[in-house]
Amino acid sequence: MPNNAPLNQITYLILAGGRGQRMQGADKGLLLWQGKPMIEHIIQHINAPAEKIIISANRNIETYQQYTNMVINDGFAQTLAFEKTQEKAFLGPLAGILSAMHSCTTPYILCLPCDSPTPPDDLLNQLWACLQTQQKNAALCHDGNRLQPLFALLSCEYRPLLQDFLQQGRHKVQDFFKLIEPAICDFSAQQNRFHNINRPDDMR
Repeated sequence: MPNNAPLNQITYLILAGGRGQRMQGADKGLLLWQGKPMIEHIIQHINAPAEKIIISANRNIETYQQYTNMVINDGFAQTLAFEKTQEKAFLGPLAGILSAMHSCTTPYILCLPCDSPTPPDDLLNQLWACLQTQQKNAALCHDGNRLQPLFALLSCEYRPLLQDFLQQGRHKVQDFFKLIEPAICDFSAQQNRFHNINRPDDMR
């Protein structure tokens, strides 16, 4: 089985659509960390062509368009979810993932959160190898203590299932991944690379 994921199979999705409630409403992807926006750290780290990157964002769209011409918001997913429930609620990262699945042209997406500026090394290849070895259509990172569900490699074949999940009024990331039973990939050797910045104190 291949150790290297073919790039033409993968679209990178950076999830930057959060409300930043614990950061006084700031757009975390654009917060400066070590002298530059966090999203720049992530893009530099993954070293992917701009045409392979989607950014899910609900504000500062023009700023994010400096990094890729594929900036989407989760309004599409919100609309789908409200078709049945008629209840407006913040759907969280799953809405961004669903919108990306409708927008991308590759069979897989690799998700990364915008508030973890130092993602693990060799993330894609390790997740791809786990997915292949365990014969699954999704793979998640485990940092040795707990799952890191927003560092995930997902088949876009899950799009109908995810859409139905959101239309049921469900939006917890962990619940969706329990439903699809992904491969679990051991990243305990890089546990510190999952550190995320949620509060002003974390910036230090």
